[in-house]
Amino acid sequence: MALLIVGIILFLGLHLVRVVAPGFRQSMIASLGERRWKAGYAIASLLSLILLIYGFGQARQVTGLLYAPPVWMAHIAVTLMLIALICLAASLLPAGHIAVRTKHPMVLSVKIWAFSHLLANGETSSVLLFAAFLAWGVVLRIALKRRERAGELKLRPFVSAKYDLYAAVIGVVAWALVTFRLHEWLIGVSPLAV
Repeated sequence: MALLIVGIILFLGLHLVRVVAPGFRQSMIASLGERRWKAGYAIASLLSLILLIYGFGQARQVTGLLYAPPVWMAHIAVTLMLIALICLAASLLPAGHIAVRTKHPMVLSVKIWAFSHLLANGETSSVLLFAAFLAWGVVLRIALKRRERAGELKLRPFVSAKYDLYAAVIGVVAWALVTFRLHEWLIGVSPLAV
């Protein structure tokens, strides 16, 4: 469990640097240069993600159950994951209505992912992981809203509604792959095994 906690703190902490220490990023870019800062940040993010994944795998084997969610919660979680993956796809494409209306579709995607998994998983390790990511998403969204109001952050302008269609198609395909194949292959649990 300790590895999972350290992994969560490192990974989410790295992704909150701009929120908790706004000048740190700029000072690091000034001293290292933007390319070296981005490379170091990417490497640190990847290593902390690997630690988080490994720690979660280890913690799953030893932690108990905090609560036993009803079976129907898994169905809600699977449905919410469709929305999360459409939002994720929208975040990676030029802005359509989804991206413009949600403002930060990737952060929303993470929050939906975390919330849906909290509904369907009651193991201590799962609750810790998904609650941490949900809290991170909430904190980051608040910080992004403040940056928008201060004029530090400009939202992506609307480009075309066709990107909503693309996001929906990509999201549905990704959802089908994750739901019917990848989740069980990567995590060892089928989201449909209820």
